Amino acid sequence: MAVRSTNAELIDKINEVLAQKVGQQRYKIWFKNSTRLMVEDNYVKVGVPNLFIGGWIENHFSDQIGSAVTEVTQRPVKIIFTIDPELFGSQRRRQLDSQAEFLAKTADPNGRRRQNFPAGRETRLRLKLQNFVVGSSNQLAYSAAQTVVAEPRTHFNPLFIHGGCGLGKTHLLQGICNAVIQKRPETRCVYASGEEFTNQFVLALKMGKLDAFRQRFRHTDLLVLDDVHFLAGKKATQEEFLHTFNAIDTASKQVVMASDAHPKMIGQLSDSLVSRFISGMVVKIDPPEFETRCAILRQRAGEMQKNVPADVIEYIADHLRANVRELEGALLKVVAYASLSRSGIDLEMAREALEDHIARTDPIVHLSDIEAAVSTFFGITPADVHSSKKTRTISLARSVAMYLARKHTSMSFPEIGRFMGNKNHATVILACRKIKHLLEDKETPVVWETPVGRREMDINLVLGKLESSINR
Repeated sequence: MAVRSTNAELIDKINEVLAQKVGQQRYKIWFKNSTRLMVEDNYVKVGVPNLFIGGWIENHFSDQIGSAVTEVTQRPVKIIFTIDPELFGSQRRRQLDSQAEFLAKTADPNGRRRQNFPAGRETRLRLKLQNFVVGSSNQLAYSAAQTVVAEPRTHFNPLFIHGGCGLGKTHLLQGICNAVIQKRPETRCVYASGEEFTNQFVLALKMGKLDAFRQRFRHTDLLVLDDVHFLAGKKATQEEFLHTFNAIDTASKQVVMASDAHPKMIGQLSDSLVSRFISGMVVKIDPPEFETRCAILRQRAGEMQKNVPADVIEYIADHLRANVRELEGALLKVVAYASLSRSGIDLEMAREALEDHIARTDPIVHLSDIEAAVSTFFGITPADVHSSKKTRTISLARSVAMYLARKHTSMSFPEIGRFMGNKNHATVILACRKIKHLLEDKETPVVWETPVGRREMDINLVLGKLESSINR
């Protein structure tokens, strides 16, 4: 941690103890150049460059920080996290320098293919179509991906894949890129996320390099854009992407996109973009069914070169149903538990390793289940929940949906916000607080309007009815 205290020796000693507690590698990654420490009489202020780093350190290292300070100062302290303007500025400058270097490297004035994937993507090129486990939940999306590889610029243009987090959208997108490049090496292919497109566009504006930016994104044979929902609410970026899309479409080239939600459900997306997105093939990926979950686990175990018994595979698949990431995380936990305990993998050991994990995820509830139940109950549509409308009924319904999503799923605040019309995480936090306050106020009922008139009901009864519906 950088020093910000009149007692430099004290800070140095705390840093030394903290590095021992978290390990030198973690200390170097998360603390050395990313935080500032200031010790007062009864608290420690940890300065961080942004909310993400602050949240990660708070969630994973608060105990170690407190223990290190207490060990050195011989007194218990309170830990406070705060955004440090100097750290924020220095990190932002590093990001801009890195992006500027990347933009300069990838833009070729002659339009030749310089680099097919953004910097850093090479490490994830294991995501190929032949590694994708196919089942009834994703068969249509997989078939569409194969068609794009075999017959580019067909009526599957654009191809828009949507579905919940961790269901394989990114796998399909990167698989398409890999397969196209392997089949036709001369193909100019650009793969980026919605955030990367936005950041590079903003950077190009600031640096006066729009021509280079447009050369890269518009003069390509295949544009693949992941996390399209990130464009929501960004009017200038949406306008730029609309022109990019039109340029590629006019040249009869291929566009492939993915998002957490259907184009019509993203919210704060221009009608022009929505109409372009739904003009081709729109396919949904659903959570994998039992047989596909088992197949995914068997394949992942094979990649890890681990012999995992069938009953363990079935146990994990039966209890964890939300998404592929959850399955892979559970399998990794079982394998790690076996390694640390120096024992073989069996069902009894798997139950012990996953006891807390499964307790947190059962029963299985999906965001789409909550959305459907809330929409029906309040007499509105899912599009209303995703919208920015602020009528009493829609605002209440949206807050209830966010609260139930946080309570009954493993989704984070940002993930819930993205699903509910690309709202930011602060909106979800405030919605959850609003419902909690209503629960604490046992005397005031909630009120909303329906086509047949005004309704009043205790919030506990509202939540009870909805929870009964989604857990059926």
